[in-house]
Amino acid sequence: MKQFFADFSKLIKLRLTFLVVFSASVTFLMGSKMQVARGEIDGIAWGNWLILIVGGFFVTGAANCFNEIIEKDLDKLMTRTKDRPMPAGRMTTGQGLVSGLLMGMFGTWLLGKLNLETGLLSVFSILLYAFAYTPMKRKSPIAVFIGAIPGALPPLIGYLAALGHATNFLPIDYQVAVILFLVQFVWQFPHFWAIAWVLDDDYKKAGFRLLPTTKRDKISAFITLLSTIILIPVSLMPTFYGFGGIYVAIISVAIGVWFMYTALKLFLKQDLESARKVMFASFIYLPVAQLALLFDFIIK
Repeated sequence: MKQFFADFSKLIKLRLTFLVVFSASVTFLMGSKMQVARGEIDGIAWGNWLILIVGGFFVTGAANCFNEIIEKDLDKLMTRTKDRPMPAGRMTTGQGLVSGLLMGMFGTWLLGKLNLETGLLSVFSILLYAFAYTPMKRKSPIAVFIGAIPGALPPLIGYLAALGHATNFLPIDYQVAVILFLVQFVWQFPHFWAIAWVLDDDYKKAGFRLLPTTKRDKISAFITLLSTIILIPVSLMPTFYGFGGIYVAIISVAIGVWFMYTALKLFLKQDLESARKVMFASFIYLPVAQLALLFDFIIK
């Protein structure tokens, strides 16, 4: 039983799935709070919040499962992934496919119960991640751009899920949703590239080409730095458009400058230790930025 849970955790990439669900659940609470403030609902629909968490968990797990099915033979080549259940021979491709299909259908059905937009976006995220991003990883660094789209959908899905079956979406609803998408979209570039820098030797065994120039060099480091610089003004958009307060701006700038500083060190040194610090900063940045927005909504 212990091995089963360990394999299931690797199959769905549990830590990544948790981050996705966390992003969606935070923005669900933000969307709910905005509706409460407008007097459209009496309180947060906690049942819908639970549906989002469970549905998001299974949809994300399905996308990761399909990713591993497609990359099974490549995962055997890399130290980081060779112990996953399919490349290690503890699970067949057929078992993985059935697991992915069941999780995908059940998760999509749950999210579709919240509203049509949420269900359709969940299907789109599975298809784009598994069948566009995954095969592109061996062909071109443009894969990072493609992967950033489904990777940025969770906050958009979470916010739209909070609107339920409402038919009178206001312009502000779409505006907030798009900005939340943009923040996570831009964040993923330094996040992806820092990981790619750290794991480049392992990635090369499978032919993955994820760094901007496909190698660890000054240009790749500069583009990573540039993406952290762009993230700072993007993170100020919630405050600029009036749904994030001054504290959100202060926190966003503070962690954005710190994130940028780690990328600057990578640009100057171009070493693995600096890349690991950028990667670590990326793990801290997103939850802090999202929690700052959520708390700002709560205290208003």
